[in-house]
Amino acid sequence: MTASDFRRIALSLEGAEEGSHMGAADFRVGGRIFATLAAERHGYGNLMLNPETQAAFLADQPDAFLPVAGTWGRNGATHIRLAVADSETLTGALRAAWRLRIEKNQNARQSAINSAKRRSAALSSNPELMLLDKRRKAEMRARLTTPQMLESVKRRYGLLD
Repeated sequence: MTASDFRRIALSLEGAEEGSHMGAADFRVGGRIFATLAAERHGYGNLMLNPETQAAFLADQPDAFLPVAGTWGRNGATHIRLAVADSETLTGALRAAWRLRIEKNQNARQSAINSAKRRSAALSSNPELMLLDKRRKAEMRARLTTPQMLESVKRRYGLLD
């Protein structure tokens, strides 16, 4: 397999998009990376797996897979040797990374929803906290709309006349 095959298969997965991370092609779903071609010049594609899935791939095909060096590898980041992998192996590995990323995205989204619900419940059950929260938000809006703040934002983003 080649980097072109890696790209073609990655982009065939539902919702997958190509981006760039530190000058290398990456593949995202829901805005988050599930695979990259960061080690393309060494003949590898990279898969963002979890340690359990990585271990299964390493045990099944040790000639095709190896952990990325360091902490990334210990956390599941895995190289796939493109020259060794066949189409079925590459497709299965990319699909596994894609599925894991979708699951993580859903878990993060649900966690944020639960956190917002807990915050809302805490505020609604305590009128003093609700009032403090409203004041905090009003103060923040007031700070963000001062002429000095608007000037600062314009300067930062080159929007001055």
